[in-house]
Amino acid sequence: MRAIVCGTWGGPEQLILTEVPEPVPKSDEVKIDVHACSVNFADLLMIGGTYQTRPALPFVPGLEAAGTIASAPDGSGLKPGDRVVAILWHGGYAEQAVASVQETFLLPAEVSFDVAAALTSAYVSTALALIRVAHLKPSEVLLVLGASGGVGLAAVQLGKALGAKVIAVASTPDKRLIAREAGADRVFSSAETDWKDQVLAAAGPSGVSVCFDPVGGPLFDPALSTLGWGGRYVLVGFAAGQIPSIPAHRLLVKHRAVLGSSLRYFRYHDPASLRETMDQLFAWYAQGRITPRITLRLPLEETAEGLRTLAERRAIGKVVVHVREDQDTPSRAGG
Repeated sequence: MRAIVCGTWGGPEQLILTEVPEPVPKSDEVKIDVHACSVNFADLLMIGGTYQTRPALPFVPGLEAAGTIASAPDGSGLKPGDRVVAILWHGGYAEQAVASVQETFLLPAEVSFDVAAALTSAYVSTALALIRVAHLKPSEVLLVLGASGGVGLAAVQLGKALGAKVIAVASTPDKRLIAREAGADRVFSSAETDWKDQVLAAAGPSGVSVCFDPVGGPLFDPALSTLGWGGRYVLVGFAAGQIPSIPAHRLLVKHRAVLGSSLRYFRYHDPASLRETMDQLFAWYAQGRITPRITLRLPLEETAEGLRTLAERRAIGKVVVHVREDQDTPSRAGG
């Protein structure tokens, strides 16, 4: 089968498209004929050898697989031909992938493969961060940094679905427009020196309740200052390439908290939350309350270009790799 293979640690340029043996599922795994997989920042960390865990070389990257069941174990409730999406440790950029039965989810009829791929990593990780880590409540104020990327736009949409007031921060006019179209109540430029003051004015006297940060770097310090009493700062990644130091004394002043959230560790410690979260996302998608914005669709052989777009911070919304030509097209196929 065809697959994108990482044979040495490095950037997207060292990935190759080649023929590899079909994966063999274990007794608690399904085999999936993959139709779509999205591009994620964690893929860049993984192929660079800087992720929390490092697969043995060579390996196939790709953190989810949307497609149809090729084989499934007895008693799994799944059968050949079922339309599914699965969370993977890696292996999605290939014509076939294996996944745990517990992390494989049947797709509603209205969810296309590319929408499923766009939902599964970005929206699941974001929903876990906002709902189970930050405990975002209706009418609270959510500040979203990096609001035009895959997880940033997911945070904007999910914040609105949860009933929060959403303030978005993004770097360029086109990125700010996308955040506004996604439902942000107010949008500000991170390039302006007084963006923190603009956020504070928009948040009101109580300040920001929750800050969702996939960026880190120089935005961390001013964003922390926007938190009001009991504010929660949720770190989900460091796209800026710099891991901030946390000034602990500033947490005491307003009973603030800095929290970390990672989909990978929910898989270890709270696997039941994944299915509950997928069910909620599918329901919100059916209601039109969330819709992944897919701005670039690429064939498998151009996977490296998709990753370069992400690495150079040119990506707006989600980039999806079409592994097979015969994509399905339900009535709502994403932006």
